[in-house]
Amino acid sequence: MGAVSATIGGPSSGGSETTVSPEAAISARGISKSFGDVRALRGVDLDVAQATVLGLLGPNGAGKTTLVRILTTLLTPDAGSASVAGIDVVSDQNRLRERIGLAGQYAAVDENLTGLENLTMVGRLYGFRRAAAKARGRELLEQFDLVEAAGRPVKTYSGGMRRRLDLAAALVAKPPVLFLDEPTTGLDPRSRLDLWDVIEKLVSEGTTVLLTTQYLDEADRLADRIAVIDHGSVIAEGTPDELKDRVGGERLEVHLEDASQAAAAAQALVGMSDELPAQSGALVRVGVRGRSGAIIEAVRRLDAAGIGVDDIALRRPTLDDVFLALTGHAAASEDQA
Repeated sequence: MGAVSATIGGPSSGGSETTVSPEAAISARGISKSFGDVRALRGVDLDVAQATVLGLLGPNGAGKTTLVRILTTLLTPDAGSASVAGIDVVSDQNRLRERIGLAGQYAAVDENLTGLENLTMVGRLYGFRRAAAKARGRELLEQFDLVEAAGRPVKTYSGGMRRRLDLAAALVAKPPVLFLDEPTTGLDPRSRLDLWDVIEKLVSEGTTVLLTTQYLDEADRLADRIAVIDHGSVIAEGTPDELKDRVGGERLEVHLEDASQAAAAAQALVGMSDELPAQSGALVRVGVRGRSGAIIEAVRRLDAAGIGVDDIALRRPTLDDVFLALTGHAAASEDQA
């Protein structure tokens, strides 16, 4: 699939002006936004290729939702420029709104209407004739496995059903670009997996998705590329594998039978890596990037030192490791900026 580039930068000042990329489904240059004294975004640059998923990760208040709101015309940037589906997000907002879909953190549906009535209403707002709006609604209800609940008021739906209906509403006009702001927040594991399947199918059919999420396994599963944003700036970007490689590649984890032998075990493993082994209780870790036979060598070294091993395994860094290493924070449950 295509690529995304996202870099730290500030608003253009002097020199030649940097323009958005006309080929990208989403393109931004120098996007900045402040709320009083709070600088929510500090010159964000972004390009997302068509029919790909960009996962936008960041701690609470990092600026993820602010960026989504700007790209979906809900906020106006203080500086910079952006286009989505080739349409300027500031100068041509009405036309852009016809070309994008947005599903936020909470289902934006009318609880007193039925599922079909909700989707029909959205279709009418997009200018569909009533018969066409209802037909599109039925099509989406079938796609999202909501046919049996089509005639029930939404207030009787489960949380997972409401989120599926909300995503269906965002797709009524068949938008080429879809923004999903923490779409699976609060869903049970089964509903999350179902929604992931829907998103993957949409992308396979040509939809471009910008996804913000607090679930790093979600980004790992869905995103072609990831941009990590912190304090309003993009601090890292790449494929999930590229980001994992930045925090050291594979690590050997040795669980000892006796925690008092941790120091001796660490000493026995010195020389297996350019970095010193780390120890925590009965656990000893050592980086072994691209080293074959690491487990066998470690077992031999520890056996020669008379150290008992309870378990030993190679572990690749996860996006949780990347997130913590880059931001110094754990992933947050909400994003206020």
